[in-house]
Amino acid sequence: MIRLIYISTARCELAEIELEGILRSSRRNNAAAGVTGLLVVGGRRFLQALEGPESAVKQTYDRIRADERHFAAVTLDSRPIAERSFPGWAMGHQPSKPLRGDGAVADDVAALIASIGDPTMHAYFAEFAKKHAA
Repeated sequence: MIRLIYISTARCELAEIELEGILRSSRRNNAAAGVTGLLVVGGRRFLQALEGPESAVKQTYDRIRADERHFAAVTLDSRPIAERSFPGWAMGHQPSKPLRGDGAVADDVAALIASIGDPTMHAYFAEFAKKHAA
């Protein structure tokens, strides 16, 4: 099993309905492939962790990179893992606006990743939320 973390940029900002469609499709496809993960969106930037069987994660990432709605997909980290950080999430998601409505997206992301023991993944998501989430 592996975890792959990548960042990419959308060609244009996605409407909420477009993002919801992507999430529905991702959750369906990921569940069928045994892939779990987390997606955080900030403006046109996407940070995503994918985890599961190596071949399924690589196929999922290849499909994502081929999607013309975004560009500059860069792998930040890819490594073997003993257990999943997102076992119950076919694709967890932090919306581009805060869950509580008080402007604290970074706090919402911190709550989503609080139980994750990997300090590298914590750093990627926490810093992304500080810099990109509105």
